[in-house]
Amino acid sequence: MAAVWQQVLAVDARYNAYRTSNFPQFRTQYIRRRSQLLRENAKGGFDPLLRRQYLKLRSQLLAQRYGPLSEQSSFRTYSNSIRSSRTTLDRMEAQDFEDDLRAQGARGHRRSVSRGSYQLQAQMNRVTYEDKSPGSVVPTSVAEASRAMAGDTTLSENYAFAGMYHIFDQHVDEAVPKVQFANDDKNRLACCSLDGTVSIFQLVPTPPAVLRVLRGHSRGVTDFAWSLSNDVIVTTSLDATMRIWATEDGKCIREIPDPDSSELLCCTFQPMNNNLTVVGNNKHNVHVMNISTGKKVKGGSSKLTGRVLSLSFDSPGRILWAGDDRGSIFSFLFDMATGKLTKAKRLVVSEGSSITSISARSWISREARDPSLLVNACVNKLLLYRVVDNEGTLQLKRTFEIQQSANPVHSIFCPLMSFRQGACVVTGSEDMCVYFFDVERATKAIVNKLQGHSAAVLDVSFNCDESLLASSDAKGMVIIWRREQK
Repeated sequence: MAAVWQQVLAVDARYNAYRTSNFPQFRTQYIRRRSQLLRENAKGGFDPLLRRQYLKLRSQLLAQRYGPLSEQSSFRTYSNSIRSSRTTLDRMEAQDFEDDLRAQGARGHRRSVSRGSYQLQAQMNRVTYEDKSPGSVVPTSVAEASRAMAGDTTLSENYAFAGMYHIFDQHVDEAVPKVQFANDDKNRLACCSLDGTVSIFQLVPTPPAVLRVLRGHSRGVTDFAWSLSNDVIVTTSLDATMRIWATEDGKCIREIPDPDSSELLCCTFQPMNNNLTVVGNNKHNVHVMNISTGKKVKGGSSKLTGRVLSLSFDSPGRILWAGDDRGSIFSFLFDMATGKLTKAKRLVVSEGSSITSISARSWISREARDPSLLVNACVNKLLLYRVVDNEGTLQLKRTFEIQQSANPVHSIFCPLMSFRQGACVVTGSEDMCVYFFDVERATKAIVNKLQGHSAAVLDVSFNCDESLLASSDAKGMVIIWRREQK
């Protein structure tokens, strides 16, 4: 029940900007001490019912003292706070920043909570920021203290993955297009294969083992997604169906045919409502599906210019990006109340070049504050875009040379926010290597390069504490890499 204490901290952090308005320095001290006490209390054997009653009472008292938060803001806080304690504050801070970004269009309407969020973040990180433009913060030269807090380790040292921890080869001869660790989990991993199955692995205790294999699709499985609580996996397949699986026993809960009777190529959960899943198909359509009813959501469909190959929500679930095989990235506004999609923007990356992977991130690191989109396209480059407004408009920020001209290669942001200088992204490549790039380094951006695959590396995934990295390739090999211990 540690999640309840995380929810308590989330509520306190939301109201923290209103505390001691004449002495803002005490807000940082208060929230740190509050976090410490809640972590200590979480270790005790308190009655779960009492914890929930305390959370309810605490929320009511804070609302009476400072006024109620908006319903949408409270819902986002609650949803984010149930994730692991390691990243709770990071995600709340990221949410605050996105709130501030949206407020740029109405400067005169900014509330003190937005400015308070910046002050709190700057004090907690011991970093001095200067405002370059409304809603934009960048680190100054005084930021060295934040890196010292992280032990003065370099980005290269932090991502010194070297040895192979384990190799899974039960899918050999059929590509493994997706590999992903469970949410906030160090040891549980899944992968899907074009042989029509999904494997769930347990990496600890040693030796690593296959927990279960999900069988039922009649053709290759193209994509899958873990639910937030990891109790359900959704899969899409070339057999024109999506399936919902219980991870505890591997049983198929429901089979849902594609509304267009077309091959399904990708899927993603709506981050704020895991009852809704978005799928993309071979007939250029995206559909919002209710996995409880097995039906398409009214107004939750839209058409792209080509086959839908990749999908990604921003963390609050308000913007959905979709990439197709004609080289376009579309942004959609998602209505939280109805599930309706509204087409907002379109960006042509390269005409006719498939967009095979999209990953959204609120902040790349504590010192790289722009909401960003990481994109793989078949142009032999990894692309990093800055999200410039609340309609998902993209502005190219960096490109990194990789080999990708035909295969569905994927990439990821490193999961942990960091005090270190620089920020890291990881990608597969058709040259059979895994690349780590520092997105803040102007030259020689490659931080690490892993060699061991015998085919194009299609996907990569970190566990929650970045101690293990999984990679999969076009011949079905899955390699688990271990961070080099200092």
